[in-house]
Amino acid sequence: MSTLALEDLQVRYPGAATPVLRGLSLVQPLGTIACLLGPSGCGKSTALRAIAGFEPLEAGRIVLAGQVLSSPGRHVEPERRGVGLLFQEIALFPHLDAAANVGFGLRRRPRAERDQRVRELLAMVRLESLGARMPHELSGGQQQRIALARALAPSPRLLLLDEPFSSLDATTRDRLAGEVRDILRAAGQTALMVTHDPDEAETIGDWIGVMDGGRLVEWRPTRAAAVQ
Repeated sequence: MSTLALEDLQVRYPGAATPVLRGLSLVQPLGTIACLLGPSGCGKSTALRAIAGFEPLEAGRIVLAGQVLSSPGRHVEPERRGVGLLFQEIALFPHLDAAANVGFGLRRRPRAERDQRVRELLAMVRLESLGARMPHELSGGQQQRIALARALAPSPRLLLLDEPFSSLDATTRDRLAGEVRDILRAAGQTALMVTHDPDEAETIGDWIGVMDGGRLVEWRPTRAAAVQ
């Protein structure tokens, strides 16, 4: 099936009396961008960690394009899931220039193929002239676009974004939200993003999910997607 399906997920941290995720379910079509909203502690980031393979399931299943990634009896290792990650901390390698950061996950590919992919991604994030710059020579928004290009480099089946703009100022955050939406759509990238900002979710997403108490309480198309 051409979906990401979370089926009644239950995740409990060691020693905790109450699960963090309690029956979380959603179905997201592949090729779309979805955003999860909700108060702190509702389980948004835990859901991403479970999808990425960093948290085992106590119950339920995670199924991506028909492949079961997680269930109580099955666990595909994170590096074998085809899932990319972009977190709120901009963690570029300080000793590598922008182009080398983008190509870091492609080290096993032939040099010509790797260089071509890096050029394509730098152009996609509109930083093709800055490939030789070191991270400290880039603005916060430019650093996050390089981090996005690096996450997209291996062509992941799914990209997870955990509040990727929270460390940026409001003006940069608003501008970058629109740019990231355009980049993800141009790449045809399936993405699931956690944010605390409803306006940001409406700007970026095709789908919005609202979580509370470890469950999904609302799942709907964004206003823009609904009128398309």
